Amino acid sequence: QVQLVESGGGLVQTGGSLRLSCVASTRTFNSYAMGWFRQAPGKEREFVAGIGWSGGATSYADSVEGRFTISRDNAKNTVDLQINELEPEDTAVYYCAADAGAARFTGRISLYGVDYWGKGTLVTVSS
Repeated sequence: QVQLVESGGGLVQTGGSLRLSCVASTRTFNSYAMGWFRQAPGKEREFVAGIGWSGGATSYADSVEGRFTISRDNAKNTVDLQINELEPEDTAVYYCAADAGAARFTGRISLYGVDYWGKGTLVTVSS
């Protein structure tokens, strides 16, 4: 069982930045692709960004490409999401995810491939 705990959410103005962090409780952190998903009110949960086990492979949703950057530190069991140029449409609960499948080589995590979820952290962007 892997526990994922997110932090870093909050209220920010349009154009601002946030850094989300997720720490995983596992001795085999580098066995997982790690990623971030988000769910806005009334919408389905969607993929935001993913990173392979070594950090060398990353994948982003088109809507965040160029504004969001995912990174991981295998020594600290953490995965971060740097969010820049925030827009009101980025308002959502952001969830950390771990995937032990093939995504660990590509960073491309599918919603139904996630093995573990965090409880989420809320990001609210005011206009």
